[in-house]
Amino acid sequence: MLAVTFAAYGEPSVLQLTTMPEPHAGPGQVRIRVRTAGVNPIDWKVRGGYLRDIFPTQFPAIPGAEAAGVVDEVGEGMEGVNVGDEVFGLGSGTYAELAVLHQFARKPAALTWEQAGGVAVAAETALRALEILHTAAGQTLLIDGAAGGVGSAAARFALAEGVTVIGTASEANHAYLRDLGVVPTTYGPGLPARVAGLAPNGVDVAFDTAGKGSLKELIEITGSADRVVTIANFAAAEHGVRLTTEPHAFHALPRAARLVEEGRYDVAVDSVFPLADAARAHERSEGGHVSGKIILAVADA
Repeated sequence: MLAVTFAAYGEPSVLQLTTMPEPHAGPGQVRIRVRTAGVNPIDWKVRGGYLRDIFPTQFPAIPGAEAAGVVDEVGEGMEGVNVGDEVFGLGSGTYAELAVLHQFARKPAALTWEQAGGVAVAAETALRALEILHTAAGQTLLIDGAAGGVGSAAARFALAEGVTVIGTASEANHAYLRDLGVVPTTYGPGLPARVAGLAPNGVDVAFDTAGKGSLKELIEITGSADRVVTIANFAAAEHGVRLTTEPHAFHALPRAARLVEEGRYDVAVDSVFPLADAARAHERSEGGHVSGKIILAVADA
């Protein structure tokens, strides 16, 4: 099968389209013929060697942790799923024509393939953080980095539960946040004062998706380190803040699919690249100020 691989840590140029052995579905898994795959910040952080102590890599490696496609192999013990089903989900090595998923849900008809390829990581990560924070109706949540894939997913989940959401983003993305129902503000110095003006009754909890050094401010805004969760600042423990990286919100994907069907969850697509242009997709992700998901179109590779 065709797949994007890298044989050493380095710049985006280390990504090459090559031929690799086909994977097969094990117990509790499905294999899909990939239509689209999502590009996430962790992909380029692993590729660049920034996380080598946390996520050691065996070369050659195929990046990618989420995809959407058509089931073509069902692993032992799997019930309720058949060859030919259209699904999206979490797996490994998804920058490829074939990929194995270990968590998945049926693709709602309302989602395009491009949107479906970018649901899983953002939905699982967002719901995991919200559950750690115990968000509930009537609360106010601050999301630092609300316009990205995870930030916007967290906003959609929270808004669906009756939570008021304030989100930071560059001014160019403020209209996008307003369309979601998020109260926008900007990044950077002075954040506590700006948020106080937007939430005179205070902020209950905060979610850092940006990793831009805002943890002290988020603690000040919420009043306690245990009211803050980050997925992007690996110095979180120095501030008493919880860093969450391990998937465990196993019900996130069907919940996201259900909200899509109810018209309360959508996926904004920032850009779409052919599989062979994975390096350009990584450059786009590393450049920041992404509005929505970056997607690789795999089927026509």
